[in-house]
Amino acid sequence: MQEILINNALHESRVAVMEDGVIQELRIERNAEASLVGNIYLGIVDKVLPGMQSAFVEIGLPRAGFLHVGDMRQSHQANGGNIPIEKLLHDGQVVLVQVSKDPIGTKGARLTAGISLAGRLLVYLPYTSHIGVSQKIEDGAERERLKEEIELLSQSCGTKEGGYIVRTSGEDAHQEDFLNDMKYLEKLWQNIEHKTHVMDSPALLYCDVSIEQKVLRDLFTEKTSKIIVDSRSVFNDLMNFGQKFVPEACGVLELYEGERPLFDQYNLEKEMEAALSRRVDLKSGGYLIIDQTEAMTTIDVNTGAFVGRRDFSDTIYKTNLEATHAIARQLRLRNLGGIIIVDFIDMESKDHEDGVLAELRKAVLNDRNRISISEFTSLGLVQITRKRTRESLAHVLCETCPTCGGRGEIKTARTVCYEILREVLREHHQFDGAREFRILANQAVIDLFLDEESEALALLGDAIQKPITLSVEHEYQQEQYDVLVS
Repeated sequence: MQEILINNALHESRVAVMEDGVIQELRIERNAEASLVGNIYLGIVDKVLPGMQSAFVEIGLPRAGFLHVGDMRQSHQANGGNIPIEKLLHDGQVVLVQVSKDPIGTKGARLTAGISLAGRLLVYLPYTSHIGVSQKIEDGAERERLKEEIELLSQSCGTKEGGYIVRTSGEDAHQEDFLNDMKYLEKLWQNIEHKTHVMDSPALLYCDVSIEQKVLRDLFTEKTSKIIVDSRSVFNDLMNFGQKFVPEACGVLELYEGERPLFDQYNLEKEMEAALSRRVDLKSGGYLIIDQTEAMTTIDVNTGAFVGRRDFSDTIYKTNLEATHAIARQLRLRNLGGIIIVDFIDMESKDHEDGVLAELRKAVLNDRNRISISEFTSLGLVQITRKRTRESLAHVLCETCPTCGGRGEIKTARTVCYEILREVLREHHQFDGAREFRILANQAVIDLFLDEESEALALLGDAIQKPITLSVEHEYQQEQYDVLVS
């Protein structure tokens, strides 16, 4: 069964997806760093690049977005022909675009002109008449039934133009549910179209739902037994959102009011620390070494202390089989995307290689991101490609270390700030008679508390009704801090 934990503290929201008591997925969003995927903008073409068949589009962000000719609307590709981008766009042209990938590193947001709006059961495609069904719905008869039903509904009750894709959550859904989704998406699109006529570009026309609401819209399934929220305001918001769009989810929503922080209660803080480590230990005694680079991620499988009960080839095979499940979990937990190269321990038996590949493909079936797995190469490597839609966990929580010149990583000052706030909250619950809390930390952390995170600090002080003072320790590294209680 699946449990979903939602931790909302001050300016940070964290969502943990648990399956059979083990964390499989972690999503973190901060007010200043919220995902832009799904946002719709009225942009201005800044520069057309015929050589790359692409264009840079200003949408009001620090870096211009990137629009490739392949992401233009199908209606622009007349009669199936490939019209060059310089015939479709020119400098200064106003275009309606949607973010398909968040800015990553030095790259601006990836844009598409093929607008899509996601509901609970359907995705609405205003610029195409296509009716499709999610590939994760594998039953052929069910796919045909859903396609025919949506075609009939769209012609009789839906929008006059556009198409739909049935989401995975639409499997076995009732006709009334689809109709409600269609009406919601139609009103949403009409509102966006209206804004295109009254707003000046560049402008944000539509912002996707919050990370907490996405839990109900995207993550909730019939396998979800609990959605536990530790904030009353977020709980009330989700109940209202659920009653309107996902009524079946309201029955599993729970408000957590325990004294211990929610993630501490489930021991997830330690899991997050482990997810930033290069080494992942296997139960058998073997281990993985995971290294992220700009170009790719490499995963090395090692036998470690595992010696097995029979011959050495059996030990290798068992270690590799166990590693497949650990790799599948780490891909989701760390949100590793792009190219991933796995160096399994060399196996002499072709049957063993086939068995490991079959187990790996089985292990990634629950992954929401699109995954492709190659055969073993002549060097004994397996290449995995996983769709990248947002930053990896390490890139969200960490930054390049100024001390080692990029050879390692440390947590950001903002991440340390939130850790300190949670530590103050723990100390408050543990020492009920405390009169004051004093934070000793690195200069960068204290500066952040005095500036951008001053509101978060003030909110915590109001919540615990105790004064919180700050003190710079110049000898402390960025991750070092102490909370003194008096």
